Amino acid sequence: MTYASTTTTTTTTLPSDNPFARESTLPYQLPPLDRIKNEHFKPALIAGMAQQREEIAAITANPAAPSFENTILAMERSGRLLTRVQAVFENLAAANTNPVIEDVQSWAAAPIAAHTDAIFLDPALYARVHDLYERRATLGLDAESLRLLERYETLFVRAGARLSDTDKETLKQLNEQLSSSTTEFRRQVLNGVNAAAIVVDSRAELDGLTDEQIAVAAEAAKARGMPGKWVIALLNTTGQPPLSQLTSRALRERIFRASIGRGWGGTYDTTGLVAQIVKLRAERAALLGYANHAAYVLEDETAGTTGAVDGMLKQLAPPAMANAKKEAAVIQQLIDRQAAENGTESFRLEAWDWDFHAEQVRKAQFAYDEAEVRPYFEMERVLRDGVLFAATELFGITFKERTDLPTYHEDVRVFEVFDADGSTLGLFMADWYARSNKRGGAWMSTFVDQSRLLGTRPVVINNLNVPKPPAGQPTLLTFDEVTTAFHEFGHALHSLFSDVAYPLFSGTNVPRDFVEYPSQYNEMWAIEPRVLANYAKHHRTGAAMPQSLMDKVLAASKFNQGYGTTEYLASAMLDQAWHQLPAGKTPPQSAVEKFEAAALQAAGMDFPPVPPRYRSTYFSHIFASPIGYSSGYYAYIWSEVLAADTVHWFKTHGGLTRAGGQHLRQKILSKGFSADMLTIFEDFYGQRPDIVPLLESRGLTGGGSALEEEKIPST
Repeated sequence: MTYASTTTTTTTTLPSDNPFARESTLPYQLPPLDRIKNEHFKPALIAGMAQQREEIAAITANPAAPSFENTILAMERSGRLLTRVQAVFENLAAANTNPVIEDVQSWAAAPIAAHTDAIFLDPALYARVHDLYERRATLGLDAESLRLLERYETLFVRAGARLSDTDKETLKQLNEQLSSSTTEFRRQVLNGVNAAAIVVDSRAELDGLTDEQIAVAAEAAKARGMPGKWVIALLNTTGQPPLSQLTSRALRERIFRASIGRGWGGTYDTTGLVAQIVKLRAERAALLGYANHAAYVLEDETAGTTGAVDGMLKQLAPPAMANAKKEAAVIQQLIDRQAAENGTESFRLEAWDWDFHAEQVRKAQFAYDEAEVRPYFEMERVLRDGVLFAATELFGITFKERTDLPTYHEDVRVFEVFDADGSTLGLFMADWYARSNKRGGAWMSTFVDQSRLLGTRPVVINNLNVPKPPAGQPTLLTFDEVTTAFHEFGHALHSLFSDVAYPLFSGTNVPRDFVEYPSQYNEMWAIEPRVLANYAKHHRTGAAMPQSLMDKVLAASKFNQGYGTTEYLASAMLDQAWHQLPAGKTPPQSAVEKFEAAALQAAGMDFPPVPPRYRSTYFSHIFASPIGYSSGYYAYIWSEVLAADTVHWFKTHGGLTRAGGQHLRQKILSKGFSADMLTIFEDFYGQRPDIVPLLESRGLTGGGSALEEEKIPST
């Protein structure tokens, strides 16, 4: 069988043995993940692009006058094969990649970018869309359909549909280069974080880690062909979890320097890619008529403008930095006191010391440490008796594990989700363990999106990166990992409860500065007393976490917020600094490090003990495909304003109740992008977003800051 190239419109069919050749017959159209092989992806992607081009050609060739049905709905129905393939491919490329998938991903970047451009830069297709847009008031459309038409007009214009033919060709070249560069950045970061793992020769150096963690390190060494040694794998953040436990200052420094040095030279140098991506984005923004890439991105977000984002970040930064410096002073006092008591020379607090000594401060202030808490956070209990239990209490939904359904890895679990009335909602999948071929961090994605038009129901997956213990040993989570599990499940609920007509609006297909909102407020249930008491039980005895310890956990929830807020804001402001550069003013590869340092200094974020959560060379959120947070990393704190308001709403409306859950589901979670996001939020909350609850939750109130009176403006 031969396949059409990416430039032909010849009908392309797949052989019957390719699992993508037809829609899945599994429940909820779950892809047959056990039958999909590496060799199936490339021909299916080629066929999917060819099929959608034929569908689009049929729309433009239709001799009938443009109508909502024959143009807009026809576009919504197009590309089903390509959507199926991309959903599986992108999930596996992130969670279970291999050299073949990486090669296909590198190959696919340019043709997929060209394919998208071919649709949105098609003058005949845009002419039909624009004709309908101009006549929209006379079409008798319902609210969601009208919004769909208006959204397509916006998407075409932002994609360059009004450019001249010459500028369209330039835009296509920029898009192809960007797609290839961001894909390569992702590959280099994944390889770089694996290569930067720390090899430890002596078990004594690992003092402070638990026996389970040491066993994990030994298993990691064996997997790399180094029996008798220990390997500490890194996450793709600047900070690394073992830094809070290791007593060896020298080893902590090794880990920190390996982490923060990734991408700055060597085999996995990404500085050239950073410079290239920033340059291309600035040039594309100029071509489209924008001052810079950030202005282009933010126009289509809830924030609206760079001024709105800069204003919020600049208001939050001073109190966050002030809190961080207060915390640093307390830690320095502890270091000095310990040195005096031990008769040793004191030292200046460095970034690799912070987590270790902050944990000592936490223990002194709240009389507990993470090692005391982790035995009460066994992973299965956290999942079933915490994350899923909270959803049942709030929404009445229930879960049944489906071991009969296929997955792509033995660690992946599948649950069927039932509504309160017993009807089916969709599938929830959980892939919580770390793997060397899995990108860092935690995320939610979908295999199938909900749509009434297409008759599809959601299949969603949560990915975490919890170290997998040796066989027979329990998986004990840190409290941060617990809250991350609740966070990601908030995203899952956003897709599971989606109730929209059109795929374009489904679930989490919302602006980046809104998409993190449902996940952030869902974290509140991790510390809700009834939920916490249900899952926080000792993994050996089953005894409930003592109330005194539980109280300390709750009281400590604001601990170290100066550090946490500052490291995040440093990265968010660095993102804006890169993407507010105009075309012709972006730095070359040789000046990437200098630019980063200058940007942090200008933002008031250059405090060495608190480095950015991500440095430029491994800042996958903004430079890697297909994550797509460029100019949007601020979204977490913008969304957190809405989340803090929602926490406040629940506290004043009875807490964890079915009535509250139903209100949230009806007003927020079911809506997708079917209406303006601030309108959706105000309909739930009863007023415009208020930043005060966020300030209180992060301990940033006080000092008479004008920020306390600010509200997010409507856009």
